Amino acid sequence: MTAVAVYGAAGAWLAAVTWPDLGPQSLGLAAGALVIGNAAASVLRRTPCFSTPADRVTLLRAVLVALCAVLAVPALVTGARPGLPLLLVGAAAFLMDALDGPVARRTGTASTAGARLDTSTDAALVLVLSCATAVTVGAWTLCIGALYYLFVAAGRIWPHLRSPLPARAGSKVIGALQPFALLLALAPGVPAFIGVAAPALALPLLVFSFARDAVELERRRRVPVSA
Repeated sequence: MTAVAVYGAAGAWLAAVTWPDLGPQSLGLAAGALVIGNAAASVLRRTPCFSTPADRVTLLRAVLVALCAVLAVPALVTGARPGLPLLLVGAAAFLMDALDGPVARRTGTASTAGARLDTSTDAALVLVLSCATAVTVGAWTLCIGALYYLFVAAGRIWPHLRSPLPARAGSKVIGALQPFALLLALAPGVPAFIGVAAPALALPLLVFSFARDAVELERRRRVPVSA
């Protein structure tokens, strides 16, 4: 609830100083509320309800992602080029992704629920940044942000796609490449061809990663684990 309150205050101020019109302000605040609300609900739904030190790091990162949404979603709707504040807040959220895992391991509080919160926060950051790059690079970058949610939606239809898989170093690298490529595309002073090439390289790698997971999960469904 502290994270929600911090977002409420910071988001309202950021929307007011960034977007003069009430319409874009409302859109941005609503998008940010979805991000932080989903993160808070992830903690509140736990039985028993608990919050670890790593969760609090992730919640702080979720606040930053929600603030990115305040800046990025109105830019997508209005066509205005995102400014430096989005790049700075997004970079902070991206760099903080390296903290919650070590905190969980050091405090011995790693959990499946915490991993889900971390993954959903990562996905929200990629989606928000893809909204911003859709203005500067092209609408096709929205595919980068949408792929995770398409995979989750597919898991609602085919439940075996929700089964856990062993962690792969390659998948982690590809996952980290997505926000980095989008932030690079938003950075001022970066040559236009690099701004386009970075997400253009990241997208097929992400498609490959999700396709490989889908194939592996389908194989496991057809071949029992005991075999």
